[in-house]
Amino acid sequence: MVTPSFEYVLPVIRGIQAGREYYVSMCPLRFIPKLFASNQQEVPPQMRAARSLNRHRVAEIARYILDRPKDYVFSAITASIDADITFESIGTEAESRKIGRLRVPMDARFTINDGEHRRAAFELALSENPALGYETIALILYWDIGLSCSQQMFADLNRYGMRPDPALTILYDHRDEMAILTRGVMKEVEVFRVLTDGERSTLPVRSHKLFTLSSLYNANFALLADCRGVELEQQIELACCYWNAVSSYIPDWEMVLHKKVAASEMRRDYVHCHAIALAGLGRVGASLISLYPDSWGEHLAGLARIDWSRFNPDWQGRIMAKGGISQSQISVSRMTAYIKGFLSLPLTVEEEGLENALVGVGGEK
Repeated sequence: MVTPSFEYVLPVIRGIQAGREYYVSMCPLRFIPKLFASNQQEVPPQMRAARSLNRHRVAEIARYILDRPKDYVFSAITASIDADITFESIGTEAESRKIGRLRVPMDARFTINDGEHRRAAFELALSENPALGYETIALILYWDIGLSCSQQMFADLNRYGMRPDPALTILYDHRDEMAILTRGVMKEVEVFRVLTDGERSTLPVRSHKLFTLSSLYNANFALLADCRGVELEQQIELACCYWNAVSSYIPDWEMVLHKKVAASEMRRDYVHCHAIALAGLGRVGASLISLYPDSWGEHLAGLARIDWSRFNPDWQGRIMAKGGISQSQISVSRMTAYIKGFLSLPLTVEEEGLENALVGVGGEK
């Protein structure tokens, strides 16, 4: 008696890449855990064709799916099939030769070359929301010709992958309220509108910009730390008022805005346009708003007395070391404490400790 052959029959489009056939299909999410079974066993990296699962990342992706059921988006899962497969086209002419059915034995082994975390996240999300199972994800399928080929495919697929710059993520993110707020501030505050680079978190030496969008984002996050329950429009209005007031006490920004000084020279010779200064100013603003909610603007005049030049000896050991500007959280706290001193604001216990430590090692007297 001949054992019947049980198969998966997948609707596909056939393509050619590097002289090899591959297939594009759509798969309902409920079949993903079955088609690509999870292998929980510990397998040495040299014996597998993908990275090991990061459970924290899987949970984050699953939460993204569950929290955004109407607008989540994913790229295709790429996999190899270790079995004898058969493609049957729906016709013999032109485009119909590229469209058809792919017959895959049910005992075939599918190896994910790109998308293992997506697969695991779908499995986790489906356990909480089974209705997702009727939605689909694209599959790109290759015929597997061995472990070494699958490993090379993984290496090639990830060779040129790059995460977008944090600044570009902020520029394009329409879900993160702080990103929306920061874009609003950049639009309404002239020095930020003209002098902020929205694409790069590190400015080239010859850049005509003073600030980065990511540093402004972090500064706003610090500024509005105690305003999370306030309506977004009110937060934007408050942040715009604060930064416009700050810019009026830092005339160097206006000089670059009106092209009286090159941005590159200002970044080279002064610290007020660097991320650490914006972060410090953001924290100081939060303290001011907390202490003087209706009159915080009257307490900013001391900013005009700060020597922001890199050559100010007060920066040594505080935010500068070995000729460079430190971006550590300790340095941000020291910058915050320094600015507060000019505005006669009380220090936190941490800031007092850092100031005392500077005096103890022969720093500011």
